[in-house]
Amino acid sequence: MPVRTARANRWPAGRWAAMGVAFLALASLGGCGPQPSAGRTPSGVSVPSNPGPSFTPVRFDQMPGWSADRAAEALPAFLEGCARLDGTEPRLMTTCAQARAVPVGDEAAARSFFEQSFQPHIASDSGTAQGLVTGYYEPEFRAARRRGGEYQTPLLRRPPPGTQSRVIPTRAQINRGALGRRGLEFLWLADPVDKFFLQIQGSGRARLPDGSIVRVTYDGQNGHPYVPIGRVLVDRGEMTLEQVSMQSIRAWLAAHPAEANAVMEQNPSYIFFREVRGASPDAGPPGAMGVPLTPGRSVAVDRSLIPLGLPVYLDTNDALQPATPWRRLMVAQDVGGAIRGATRADIFFGWGPDAEERAGRMRQPGTLYV
Repeated sequence: MPVRTARANRWPAGRWAAMGVAFLALASLGGCGPQPSAGRTPSGVSVPSNPGPSFTPVRFDQMPGWSADRAAEALPAFLEGCARLDGTEPRLMTTCAQARAVPVGDEAAARSFFEQSFQPHIASDSGTAQGLVTGYYEPEFRAARRRGGEYQTPLLRRPPPGTQSRVIPTRAQINRGALGRRGLEFLWLADPVDKFFLQIQGSGRARLPDGSIVRVTYDGQNGHPYVPIGRVLVDRGEMTLEQVSMQSIRAWLAAHPAEANAVMEQNPSYIFFREVRGASPDAGPPGAMGVPLTPGRSVAVDRSLIPLGLPVYLDTNDALQPATPWRRLMVAQDVGGAIRGATRADIFFGWGPDAEERAGRMRQPGTLYV
């Protein structure tokens, strides 16, 4: 899945957070599980065998499951992106005007709009359309405005320009006070593991002792490379590649509290945050386009190959039932540090327990149609 968004400012610039933002930079460990059909080139379609990414035109009826998906549910996400184009894509702006005329919830009209307005292309890389699909979500964690009691883990703002030395501190050095006495702390978390996974996701919801919610988002990174600790645990023999998931890593950290901090510090990347005021608790965090992400309809892609704002049809497997296809029309609205290549995608699943479960277990083969 670990965010979210290579840029200097995460809230309007998307989910970079992670240097892995798709939490499963872990996914690069390998092993994609059952493959009923996802990731296979449809019958009658051939992709170039030359090295590098390619996009080959296909018909809508060649995309598996296209007629079964509810295109009307993807239209609001597409329109959210339209609001941020600011005239930079004239042809797409004309299409956006047509999209606004589609009656809300009219499935036939929505499907007709997409079919008449766009030409789908199957994405491939070096002769294969099979790529990797992961997921991410917006976590919720317990925190307080002031340090005290169980709230001992600080969440830091990005240091002001010119206040850092030439040698940027690593995660371990920051944990040991390298950026202390600068007043960067703005929240104190109850669980250091929550902070670690928040830094992978890139945005989250802090529940304060009075029950109120504070939204936080990515606001910078220390410049050190992201190291997935799933790989660290595999190298140590603590688990196998097939066992790696967000849930299994959390369980290991909880079962080994004396070693947990040292393992997390094997990842030198450190994410800074800022508080977001005025965000609706019913809306997702803004992605790289600066619009709220839509659960199950927003996807992070490699923006160097797939322009943000475009519809992307995804053919993959269900995270919780890998033998079941998961096929949906989505919108490219975010990016991530681990999302590289034409056949790589990261699904935003939303927030709450179900989203966490799906995002943590999503690591499936898949095909992208742009």
